[in-house]
Amino acid sequence: MVVITQDMINQILNLMDAADEPLKIAFEKLHRGHPTETVIRFLTARDGNITKAHNMLVDCLNWRIENEVDKILSKPIIPAEFYRSIRDSQLVGMSGYTKDGRPVIAIGAGLSTFDKASIHHYVQSHIQINEYRDHVILPSASKEFDRHISTCVKVLDMTGLKLSHLNKIKLLTVISNIDDLNYPEKTDTYYIVNAPYVFSACWKVVKPLLHERTRKRVQVLPGCGKDDLLKIMDYESLPHFCTRQGSGSSRYSKNSTVDVCCFSLDHAFHQQLYNYINQQAAGIEPQPLSN
Repeated sequence: MVVITQDMINQILNLMDAADEPLKIAFEKLHRGHPTETVIRFLTARDGNITKAHNMLVDCLNWRIENEVDKILSKPIIPAEFYRSIRDSQLVGMSGYTKDGRPVIAIGAGLSTFDKASIHHYVQSHIQINEYRDHVILPSASKEFDRHISTCVKVLDMTGLKLSHLNKIKLLTVISNIDDLNYPEKTDTYYIVNAPYVFSACWKVVKPLLHERTRKRVQVLPGCGKDDLLKIMDYESLPHFCTRQGSGSSRYSKNSTVDVCCFSLDHAFHQQLYNYINQQAAGIEPQPLSN
């Protein structure tokens, strides 16, 4: 593992100081008061190669400018019922925090159908969740745990996985590339749970499409992963599909400690996210997140 030195960091920061004004502004919006930590992420993603890390950072900033990513949290997907259909077919939510304060992102990979909207809307929703994590969830966690927190863990439920899911490989590749190139070093570990027999065949197809750093962070846990995950999080933060063997990630499954599945638009996480986006669109200052 490469050691990131202060000299490496300073070289990148000096290059950014000399950048054009639009890139400077985009960089300030990206790092949100943490330029050193942000530069470290890009250096780490490129194994300490300053030129490659700088190019990656500039490409990321240009992507954010060209796609108006800094405005995406003020662009609600409407109407609400259409957004609900996206939530019901792109199963993702937040179930809690690890013991050291990192958000736990739950993904129902096996039962996500991605059949209720265009690729554009699924990608927009994915980026909105990323931006909400970085703008709201992580700063709130940092304040709560009194330390800078900039990463999350993801738990992927493979219940319901079929070979036919490979038909969605284009969309999944687009989303994976967005994360790898524009949100590097944001996910510490991808935990795979409830993996059926067909997972091995699907993994052989998907694995070569992932960046090497992402592949190395994938851990396949036995069964529902409960015992392993309880080493890093409390029971209350376990995704509902990990709370008992064979529980699966039914769209209507519930954790015994909460009323609504974290994938649902009715879950607190998605309600806060959707309200935040609508408030931003209306020019209303969103209320601080309460943990």
